[in-house]
Amino acid sequence: MTALALARSWRPKTFSQLVGQDHVFKALTHALDQGRLHHAWLFTGTRGVGKTTIARIMAKALNCTGADGSGKMTSEPCGKCPACMEIDAGRFVDYIEMDAASNRGVDDIAALLEKAAYAPSNARYKVYMIDEVHMLTNHAFNAMLKTLEEPPEHVKFILATTDPQKIPVTILSRCLQFNLKQMPVPLIVEHLEKVLAAEKVDCEVNALRVLAKAAQGSMRDALSLTDQAIAYAAGKVTEESVRGMLGTLDDAYLIRILDCLIAKDGASLLSVANEMGERSMSFSLALQDLSSLLQKIAAAQVVPESVLDDWPEAGEIRRLATQLTKEEAQLFYQITITSRPDLSLAPDEQTGFAMTLLRMLAFRPGSGGGGSAPAPSTPTAPPANTARPATAPAPAAKTSPAASAPAAKSAAPVASAPAGNSAQRPDWHGLMRQLPVKGLVQQLAFQTELQDWNDSAVGVRATIVTPMPQLASEASVARLADALTAHFGKPVKIVIEKGEVEGKTVAKVDAQIHQEKRMNAEQMIAADPFIQQLEKEFGAKVVGGSVKPL
Repeated sequence: MTALALARSWRPKTFSQLVGQDHVFKALTHALDQGRLHHAWLFTGTRGVGKTTIARIMAKALNCTGADGSGKMTSEPCGKCPACMEIDAGRFVDYIEMDAASNRGVDDIAALLEKAAYAPSNARYKVYMIDEVHMLTNHAFNAMLKTLEEPPEHVKFILATTDPQKIPVTILSRCLQFNLKQMPVPLIVEHLEKVLAAEKVDCEVNALRVLAKAAQGSMRDALSLTDQAIAYAAGKVTEESVRGMLGTLDDAYLIRILDCLIAKDGASLLSVANEMGERSMSFSLALQDLSSLLQKIAAAQVVPESVLDDWPEAGEIRRLATQLTKEEAQLFYQITITSRPDLSLAPDEQTGFAMTLLRMLAFRPGSGGGGSAPAPSTPTAPPANTARPATAPAPAAKTSPAASAPAAKSAAPVASAPAGNSAQRPDWHGLMRQLPVKGLVQQLAFQTELQDWNDSAVGVRATIVTPMPQLASEASVARLADALTAHFGKPVKIVIEKGEVEGKTVAKVDAQIHQEKRMNAEQMIAADPFIQQLEKEFGAKVVGGSVKPL
């Protein structure tokens, strides 16, 4: 004889057997015990959380007659009377389940409502359960409005849907709505342990955790996957067999990936990706699991007690939370979740996954592009075609008149300063505007203030402060030092200090100039006679902040 699937054999038959829906259990049992019954209920939630199951339990509770046949409506159906047994078997004539996905037209609803007018054959109530009710057409919804609002005394409606947003408000207002929750992983694991113990199947708890995560909040999916795992393992359900069945990633791979990122080891990082490819693992699921692990690490950095001791990876999470900075954890998480859609655009999933890992390595805060960026401490001498004598000012022929003047002012005093003298410093503001740098290097230049300038015979040591240390990667600092070296004709070493600037950076000056221009423009608009006339005659008003200077 064919064995019954776990999802069917372990379907709850009473309210007390429901898992994870206590708020629905309490509301319905209290209503049944007090006899305060509504005529229509709407159950919403994702697949496999108990919508149809609760509908069947409600039908039994409304029509249960007790084992002796003299019982009344109850919140604890006996399961032994003809009504309970026939509803469980799916052949109770006064409990009608209708699939709105295949019976969605107005004619189908009209036929159902015509039958609703007749009294039940052998029950207290005739119960209509309409599953996936959001699939009904607008005409079908309109046809059932009146009956749903004022049904016959012997009729109860139960509606179920996975997408309540598509149900008209006129239908929602006629029902009591219960939102069923997704099942958390610990609750699914606990229930699976009971099921497998009763089925006399050996299992590993970690294997059940993998199944629970794969179910994504659905108890039915968890039981179906457990059925599959039992058949796949042909014995004890182990974590290794479950991961092999699902194609999911062992946490050891994820931890190795993060260790390689911490060590800035690009070769080992690609080696891990190749190993995963050889085992035909799902790279999309790998990014999903990696983002989940990074979320736990980020949570551990802020709330250490969020890491539960019964997690298999608890020790590794605590270790990685101390070795990764908060910025790195947040950045890596963002890269993993935004890279998943890109896998379908890559030549193949492994290539897309490898590029994601390289992106995390390249954009790691302070990494300077993957750990191989040149150090800025000893800049090389500039090329022969760009070098200039230390005593010569910046040539005006290669710059505009507006740019050449600050260059002359800044270069000449520094060139004539005696060795070790840091008193005569360049015009840092004008110098940063003049340097031929773009992108992130320009952003760094515009967000700095010169703190100390030490000019000697062998070179210059410039100490600068920036309020945005995330811009000061090794590569950006090195490129800024090279630009200064080319400008002054001698090696320039840059020392970065983090902190608030005391004076004016280029960015602050630009912001102040823009603010002044905007205020002047607003004053000109406010003083314009035509604008004043519009405000007087039509009650118009200039929206604050909307005026932008040309």
